[in-house]
Amino acid sequence: MDQKRFTQIINTAIDREVEAYTFYKSVADKVKDKSLKKLFDELAGDEKKHREMLQNLATKDAKQIHFSPSKDYKVSDTLASPPLTPDLKPIDGLVLAIRKELDAMQMYSRLAETAADTAEKSLFTELANMERAHKARLEDIYVNMAFAEVF
Repeated sequence: MDQKRFTQIINTAIDREVEAYTFYKSVADKVKDKSLKKLFDELAGDEKKHREMLQNLATKDAKQIHFSPSKDYKVSDTLASPPLTPDLKPIDGLVLAIRKELDAMQMYSRLAETAADTAEKSLFTELANMERAHKARLEDIYVNMAFAEVF
């Protein structure tokens, strides 16, 4: 993969991180629950950091990018997406965030599967791993909130 194509892919990933940041900030601005507001502000901050990390990667060679693969617990596979409302419950806010990360992970995974270029396939796989890690973190929080009485 040439540097121009690598930069295009990273720029698309950056756009997705900006979109996620905007989503999390809009949820934080709409919810009334203080703990949920704090959580979504933190998630927005994480997405901002991810964008900055990707911007730094845009100047590097594709072969230098490696994100640790995370376990996919598939918690979100059985969760329906709740509507985005101003009085969103914390647990529903987490479900929305998990679904958002799942969508990004699946998009990068599909791109990796269809990439003809080995370097592009590798890059998309790494981006999917990054999103999988976001999702795993949110699923951990979800499980601890949803099943707090078990712990």
